[in-house]
Amino acid sequence: MSVYSIQYGAKHIEFTLEYKERKYLKISVTPELEVKVSAPVKMKEKDVINKVEMKSAWILKHLEYFQKYHPKAPPKEYTSGETHRYLGKQFRLKVIQSDNTSVKLKRGYFHIYTSGKEKEKVKELLDGWYNEHAFAKFNLITNKWLDKLSKYGIEKPKMKMRRMKTRWGSCNYQKKSIMLNTYLIQYSTYTVEYIIVHELAHLKYPGHNKKFYTFLDIVMPDWRRRKKKLDQRI
Repeated sequence: MSVYSIQYGAKHIEFTLEYKERKYLKISVTPELEVKVSAPVKMKEKDVINKVEMKSAWILKHLEYFQKYHPKAPPKEYTSGETHRYLGKQFRLKVIQSDNTSVKLKRGYFHIYTSGKEKEKVKELLDGWYNEHAFAKFNLITNKWLDKLSKYGIEKPKMKMRRMKTRWGSCNYQKKSIMLNTYLIQYSTYTVEYIIVHELAHLKYPGHNKKFYTFLDIVMPDWRRRKKKLDQRI
């Protein structure tokens, strides 16, 4: 089974492809938001991709339908006792009245020192802490993997970060830069590494084609397991 990706307007559709002894191509969208394609053994890869592209609107319609029924986490209130994640672990907030504003992580708590306990102020402080630590952590992981990827001609790109609602990362092949979602810092290093290596691989193979996924299999054989954990928000 192989994983492919296509672009439909601004939307990104990822699907698994499995060849079977069957007469016709079958495209399925599951309640778990997975797109599965079963194709006849003799069908060419480019013909499969063309068929999926032709059904892009239908696929997105069903994904949006199932998305409505997916449980959504309640919005954060940023009050003492509430849990927030960092590198895959849960930490409770402890909002402390203080004239000096700061954020410290110690003994299983985010200690938020602030002169005002308003939700917006606490969120601003915590987001700032996330941004600072994300930049340092992402650079550390990138440098680690570049030691392994440099032999394939991949050099360190310009790194940018911002909060994104629908994507974990992106790569600008022409400008040799990658963009990473700051929210990634909430998840385990194991899953963060997958996104970073995924984007670094695009510096060699810009598209989501067979060569790209073959390269991922070589440099990160367990990337599917890492991706699954991220999809499950682990």
